[in-house]
Amino acid sequence: MDDGAPRNDQQPASGAPAPRSGKERRRWSRQPSGQQHDIPPPPPALTPLIFSTEAFPAGDQFAAWQGLNAPLVDLTLPDGVTAQDGFAARQVAWNLGGMLVVQQKASAHSYHRSAAKLRSSLVDHWAIIFRREGKAWTEVGGRVAESQPGTVEIRSLAHAFRGRMLDSQSLTLYLPRDLFADSSAMLDANNNRILSRNLAGLLISYVDSLEARLSEFSKDDLPGVVNATRDMILACMASTEEWAAVATKHGTVAAMERARRFIRNNLQTATITPELLCRELGISRTHLYQLFEPSGGVVHYIQKQRLLAAHAALSDPSDRRLIAEIAESFGFASAADFSRAFSREFGYSPRQARSAPAPSRVMKEGTLDADGLPSFERWLRALGS
Repeated sequence: MDDGAPRNDQQPASGAPAPRSGKERRRWSRQPSGQQHDIPPPPPALTPLIFSTEAFPAGDQFAAWQGLNAPLVDLTLPDGVTAQDGFAARQVAWNLGGMLVVQQKASAHSYHRSAAKLRSSLVDHWAIIFRREGKAWTEVGGRVAESQPGTVEIRSLAHAFRGRMLDSQSLTLYLPRDLFADSSAMLDANNNRILSRNLAGLLISYVDSLEARLSEFSKDDLPGVVNATRDMILACMASTEEWAAVATKHGTVAAMERARRFIRNNLQTATITPELLCRELGISRTHLYQLFEPSGGVVHYIQKQRLLAAHAALSDPSDRRLIAEIAESFGFASAADFSRAFSREFGYSPRQARSAPAPSRVMKEGTLDADGLPSFERWLRALGS
């Protein structure tokens, strides 16, 4: 008898789906709505170091700017301008590990990286300067280069230079020399060169994009950013007519660059010999002597680099070692030998080098590190290491 209640053995009407059992499982899981399961982006890695003369009384502003730039250049005011007039300047520095990006705006002044400055600091980085406002004139080896908005300057900190600038705004990339490895000859051929038109435009467009993302880069991004910047610079340098002439000498310059890096990285090893260099570079003794002939010979070059490194240590107020300890650390057999060689090279004694007055530095709390050095100077010294 049919009472109208459904039975388990009843079949569904044709075309109708079969009823699901309460125990039936779905074959496919539902996609979660929204983005709650997305992996969050890594946190930004960079915190800028900001320095502004606005924090100082008008009469101290230029001295503060001098102190910040003391590792690189000596600064003077234009004729007719005094420190009491005040000096407007601001610097924002970003440390990417293998490169510093420095945004800067400053009033007119003159600058000089002298031979004495080179001796007191072993900073030999490349500076790629993007001029946004104002003009500057820089002299290297008797040749003056003029930069203006829309141009790019290429300058080696391993060489002396002097110049002056009007009220200016710029962005500068500081890159360690070793970042360019065997391509250093390309940049050497372009020292104090001004790029304009298409070459400058390529670099400017890239750097504008990089600058816009500085506050977003994660720690994992930084090596790729540095390498991409290096490659972009080299691509533009390779397009210059000077490189055609440099290319014929590239093998010799590359070997010299490898030798220079090996010597610099082993200055505290007492046993750097011509034989060791030949083995490390894979070249003959004759070739080695030919490389160093313009530098007075390989032995003279090695000793001069040791003396320059010792001079920088003596000029470093945070290096509290005895003079004899510094001499020994750079491979000199005795303090007396070191003192004689030092005096012959520089014309004054190691004691006089240590007692030379340090540049006056007007700094605010938060701009000095644990050793009493300006944080920007510490960044410069450690760049690329």
